Amino acid sequence: MSPVTLSRYLIEQTRSNNTPADLRFLIEVVARACKAIAHQVQKGALGGVLGSMGTENVQGEVQKKLDVLSNDILLEANEWGGHLAGMASEEMDNAYQIPGKYPKGAYLLVFDPLDGSSNIDVNVSVGTIFSVLRCPDQYLSQNDALNEQAFLQPGTSQVAAGYAIYGPQTMLVLTLGSGVIGFTLDRELGSFVLTHENIQVPQSTAEFAINMSNQRHWEAPVKRYVDELLTGEEGPLAKNYNMRWIASMVADVHRILTRGGIFMYPRDSREPSKPGKLRLMYEANPMSFLIEQAGGASTDGHQRILDIKPEGLHQRVAVFLGSKEEVERVTGYHQ
Repeated sequence: MSPVTLSRYLIEQTRSNNTPADLRFLIEVVARACKAIAHQVQKGALGGVLGSMGTENVQGEVQKKLDVLSNDILLEANEWGGHLAGMASEEMDNAYQIPGKYPKGAYLLVFDPLDGSSNIDVNVSVGTIFSVLRCPDQYLSQNDALNEQAFLQPGTSQVAAGYAIYGPQTMLVLTLGSGVIGFTLDRELGSFVLTHENIQVPQSTAEFAINMSNQRHWEAPVKRYVDELLTGEEGPLAKNYNMRWIASMVADVHRILTRGGIFMYPRDSREPSKPGKLRLMYEANPMSFLIEQAGGASTDGHQRILDIKPEGLHQRVAVFLGSKEEVERVTGYHQ
């Protein structure tokens, strides 16, 4: 049988599930941008793209050269197509306005252009995370600058989300709200090809991912839960667990979608005024959408992440996501 490319899959979704044509075009443009980013990532030192820019983003984090390059690739690929009313990125202080010479569309695109970029210099898998929202009608004026309030929608409003992972293979993992599918980049064809259908997260697991170096800063429910994991068969969970921590959310979530597990990035006492480390709009919401569509669960320890109403573009949040049984257990400890 001939391979099912991303384009063919999206066309079939347009016919069978009434996926809007402009959403199909938008996803294809994002995928093309991800192919361009993959090319730059894989050049590494040969392309002169490693190392720091010497600047900081709005989060106060040092920007890598590839952070800025990836951000520019996504902006330039998506600004002219007429599918978007605006964009927002982890690497930019404010929302990106579509230049006036281009038509505006009905959607909003938010993204983390290169998640895990602190690992790029040591050749560890990194990725691009994206989320698509429908722009509320009151913000769709062709003449006015887009109000950032248009982006502040709960994760339940997402119409699509996904990530590209740049590892031994480049993959695109996607949900349009009816399950999760995975495509692998065939470099001979130059296309993403469907390789993983109906991805499901196992309900239970024996793997967890957390940065143990922060243990002394955790809140009591997280300490209790991890202590129980570490006691293994002799403890209350009566099971031996393995720990995995890549420090690249894309890579850790990809592992969970592949074979199960729980990923945790809790709030801690170092910055008590902040509810967590990860960004709600650019990381937690799209990944939570994917995990839930694959049968898993995602909370901030107290509530479902997708139900949180954002108050700002760069809002942070604690994250517990993955196999439902374990997410529900650690969430219960918080309550």
